[in-house]
Amino acid sequence: MTTALETPAASGVPTRQVWRALYTHFRPHRAAVAFGAVLALIGAASGLAQPLAAKALVDRLGHDEPIASILLVLTALVVFGTAVEALGSYVLERTAESVVLAARRSLIGRLLRLRLPEVEKTQPGDLMSRITSDTTLLRAVTTQSVVSAATGGLSFVATLVLMGFMDPVLLGVTVGVIVLIGGAVAVLMPRIAAATRRSQEAVGRISTVLERAFGAFRTIKASGAEARETAVVDEAARDAWRHGVKSAKWQSLAGSSIGLAVQVSFLAVLGIGGARVASGATSISSLIAFLLFLFYLIEPISKLVEAATQFQVGSAAVARILEAEALEVEEPDAGATVPAGGAGPASVVFDDVSFRYRDELPAVHRGVSFEVPGRGMTAFVGPSGAGKTTLFGLIERFYEATGGRVLVDGRDVREWPLAELRASIGYVEQDAPVLSGTLRENLTFAAPDADEEEIRRVLVRARLDALVERLPEGLETVVGHRGSKLSGGERQRVAIARALLRRPRLLLLDEATSQLDAVNELALRDVVAEVARETTVLVVAHRLSTVTLADRIVVMEAGRVRAVGTHAELVEGDELYGELAATQFLATA
Repeated sequence: MTTALETPAASGVPTRQVWRALYTHFRPHRAAVAFGAVLALIGAASGLAQPLAAKALVDRLGHDEPIASILLVLTALVVFGTAVEALGSYVLERTAESVVLAARRSLIGRLLRLRLPEVEKTQPGDLMSRITSDTTLLRAVTTQSVVSAATGGLSFVATLVLMGFMDPVLLGVTVGVIVLIGGAVAVLMPRIAAATRRSQEAVGRISTVLERAFGAFRTIKASGAEARETAVVDEAARDAWRHGVKSAKWQSLAGSSIGLAVQVSFLAVLGIGGARVASGATSISSLIAFLLFLFYLIEPISKLVEAATQFQVGSAAVARILEAEALEVEEPDAGATVPAGGAGPASVVFDDVSFRYRDELPAVHRGVSFEVPGRGMTAFVGPSGAGKTTLFGLIERFYEATGGRVLVDGRDVREWPLAELRASIGYVEQDAPVLSGTLRENLTFAAPDADEEEIRRVLVRARLDALVERLPEGLETVVGHRGSKLSGGERQRVAIARALLRRPRLLLLDEATSQLDAVNELALRDVVAEVARETTVLVVAHRLSTVTLADRIVVMEAGRVRAVGTHAELVEGDELYGELAATQFLATA
């Protein structure tokens, strides 16, 4: 299972672009990171002073001098260094959480503004994993790794300088071993990045499969497909595990190489240093201090390797975040939103409109033209696949026409500010989606400022008042995931009520009564007819009972307008409409 985002580009994001993205996340937190770095440097400096104090201690012991003051200094250095490093660690961890929060807020805001075609060619579960999982990997790479690289580098150089003062020959031995093993570690870094990237992609597939499964839970159970779906999720989980283990293997090798470098250096220094002490080229106290510095090198080298590893892990996450940020979004408009119901009914004109979803797909509309005046009901009928629902998507600017013009109130929809255009429209989708939450939250979703009286009136009009009275918590009743606690007809009535509460200038109804029983359909049909006297209503309908109420009917076939007229005119004058009407249920043409 793949997504549109899983392309070879995921492994080919330029390093410069990754660094630029990392700096973008890091820049607002520079002051806090710098403060944490200063604390870390102070802690490192206190650590560097400890071998020098130990040398002084050994020298005093050799001369039979008192050592109490040196012991106190050593103790103070240890306590002070530990406290400062703990404070620095807290500052960096807190800053790291702030980086993740800012990244998630930015990415969520962008993904919720994605253009509909972008959403339709991606997997929602994979997008969710980029918000939840990939952003988490930014924690270390934008804060801890920066400080680790800076403090580790400075501490490493400072330690080498002090070791050089102690004994240049032993320093040469140490550097030779470290360079040899460091070269081997550098080879591992790209492997860590590749394994991490594949692991994150597998996590995205897990989210995608689970999102699909929970979105069709009843279908899975009714089909007896639990075992098959479990196997699909299990395979994605195993894939994530395999790549995660591979990444852990390379990281473990990189980490263990630090100890190997120090151990080999220790043996070499011990052998060569012992010979130099025996020859009188250096003192025993200098050798002990040098060995302490050598063991102290473990920490700065560990920090440098850790920073390199974190960068490889973080760069894989940044690459996936950059891919999500590259998706096309609807840019917010500077214009103010027009309050719903703030003007008269809207007119709609399609002027030689053509449209296709993607260049490689066949055309959905071919020269579609019709006019709908303000006020009244217009019904769109035709065989399945004629392009009826897509008309509404073009009016809402979910899609852009590839040719011709779509006009609302005589103005091309591409010239309307999106917020202003959509504030004028009430839209009831074909599947009448209901969001997880309470009944009140769903009703007021498009009109959050609606008062209790407005809600009460729309409940009566949509014949939901009896339902609300039956519910134990009334409007505060939780409707479940995607409205699972409501019937199909109840979900449709909630969607209709939500659209009516907005008091739109243009009401779009896509099969809005297809799941209603005869009594409720008749009542809501009368409500729609009443609304059509106040505003413009466009209806995609397959039921003849709905179509006959329309002031005008647009018959579509194969992406073209075949005929326009009233029911009586079309029964007499259009063969296709006559056949559709004769079935009493237009979808079965």
